[in-house]
Amino acid sequence: MNDPRPPYLRIVADIERRIAEGELRPGEPVPTTRAIMGEWGVAMATASKALAALKQAGTIESTSRVGAVVASRRLPSRSAGGLDRDRVVRVAMGIADAGGLAGLSMRAVAAELGVATMTLYRHLEAKAELTQLIADAAFAEIDYPEPPPGWRSHLRVAAHLQWAAYQRHPWLPRLVSITRPAVLPGQLAYGEWTLRALDGLGLDPTTRMHVYATLVNYVRGTAFTIESEAAAELDTGMTSKQWGRARLSADGPLIARIEGAEAELDLESLFAFGLERLLDGLTFVITSRDRNR
Repeated sequence: MNDPRPPYLRIVADIERRIAEGELRPGEPVPTTRAIMGEWGVAMATASKALAALKQAGTIESTSRVGAVVASRRLPSRSAGGLDRDRVVRVAMGIADAGGLAGLSMRAVAAELGVATMTLYRHLEAKAELTQLIADAAFAEIDYPEPPPGWRSHLRVAAHLQWAAYQRHPWLPRLVSITRPAVLPGQLAYGEWTLRALDGLGLDPTTRMHVYATLVNYVRGTAFTIESEAAAELDTGMTSKQWGRARLSADGPLIARIEGAEAELDLESLFAFGLERLLDGLTFVITSRDRNR
């Protein structure tokens, strides 16, 4: 019988089985992304997603020299009627990835897990808590590099890490709040790593938080278009660049009046251009404070 679960969940289950049966012991390396790609015949994104899910669940941990290894002590998780909460979250993320938030419901998750819907309701505060958990799990997938020198480079990397999370999960921007952020481990880790860029700059706490929130809000706001752009590409069979070139044949003179015949605009270039202009503005804020001290 074919396993109906998404490929990354099947990989997660197999590695967890190997750990449970003693094939992989605490401290021993787990299969690398490339090894998973070869063994399972999956893309790098799928292999990375499986390892991120294992890391978020506390099954594996990263070390500086060896890489990902079996965790020395499994993190406790709240059970849900015999279900591991992390498994519930992984399944919910898979449903959201496949059909967006509109397709995510407690009933859909229960059906995927093969349990009664009320089993989930006894342990989760309905869909509201579940969406918070999948948002945090998406941030927990981020693998933070050693920060580059300089606050501007650090913030640029932070923005790209957040942007990549939204590309992996186009539903995620709708669940991120700037004014009412969720106090959960994954999102806190992102905040702490990003705010390190501003250490030693002499900014007061209010300005630090405004700089951070402005960066997060810019990336989030631009990322709202990812989901609709993906749907438009699916509907038309054309990328935004291809669609723009096709328009030139019919509306060329009108378009040229606004943007010029050679102008090209896509979501990636818009994100990159806007990010640099945002960093230009923050440079003015930070350097002007230096002059006034």
